[in-house]
Order: sequence, then C-alpha cells, then structure tokens
Amino acid sequence: MLDNGAFTAFTKGKPMDVDGYIRWCDQHLAHPHWAVVPDVIDGNEDQQRSEIDGWPFPKELSAPVWHLGLSLDWLLELSDNWPRVCFGSTSAYWKIGSPSWVRRMNEAFDALMSRRKHLPWIHGMRMLDQNDGPWPLASADSTNVARNHKEFKFGPDAMAARIDAKQPAKKWLGSSQLELIS
Repeated sequence: MLDNGAFTAFTKGKPMDVDGYIRWCDQHLAHPHWAVVPDVIDGNEDQQRSEIDGWPFPKELSAPVWHLGLSLDWLLELSDNWPRVCFGSTSAYWKIGSPSWVRRMNEAFDALMSRRKHLPWIHGMRMLDQNDGPWPLASADSTNVARNHKEFKFGPDAMAARIDAKQPAKKWLGSSQLELIS
C-alpha cells in the first residue's frame, strides 16, 4: 500500500504535497500494490470528491478514504464505485476504540451490508489494533511498530509477528448480533 501521508501532514499542521505524492506513485504503483487517494482529514464531501477527481490512476490500483465523520451515503457511493475503500478518522472519531468510534464503525458496516451481500475491500487507517475485532477489515495499517518498537524488550519483528497473528472477523454479523454476543 502506498500511503498519501495525509495523517502525518494533518498532525503536523502542514499541507499535503499532492503533486509530489502523485509523482512518487507514478514511479512505484503497479500490481499487487495500491495507493490511497489523497484526502482531507476533517474535510467535507466536496473536498474529498475534488481530491478523487484529480487522481490520475486506475481504480483497481487505488482506494479513496471515507472519513468516519462523513455521511453514510458518501460511504455507499464510494463503495459502489471503487473496489477498495479506506476508513479514516476525523476529529469526532479520532480515538480508535472509543464508544463513539465503535458505534460509528457499526453504523458503517451495517450500512454497507444493507446494500450488498458481500463487503468491498475495507482498509482501516490506523486500525491495525482492531484486526481481531468484529469488523471484517480486509487490511489495516499502523505506525505502532515503527514508533514504539524501542519501548519494548523485543524487537520490531516480534511486534509485527504478534500483530499478524490476529485475524479479523470473516463476515459482518451486524451490530444487532454483536449486542447479543456481548
């Protein structure tokens, strides 16, 4: 996965270098790799649509980001038109695993399943710690190993192996079923 760096730019209060990212992708993007379409964290749907409209690469090599603070209709539009969609944070849903974040993830997966029998490929941005949760993420990423491996007695390989040992749910049960289980 080629990441666009929007998260780092956002946390540093700097603009994202979209043109530089596109030039970099042009050099490296090919199957089996795919790239995250530039996005605006805490932006509105028109801003996201503008970033998508400027994206020069094929959909099968790309994934737009649906931010949890945006409408479920926008998520459904993205999932109807792209084979892969990334889920990203916004200020309202910044803390992954918080009660409001969990409710929003449930709403998103319920909305996707209300429209189809099979989920599209969902990639969780910063959601690697959720890869054994109830949401059937096809993939996820995190900066955890790169940032935190020096804090632990074991090395980055052991951290990565521990994370990779967790497996996501195969199917979305639906939030109503989850309440029965817990």
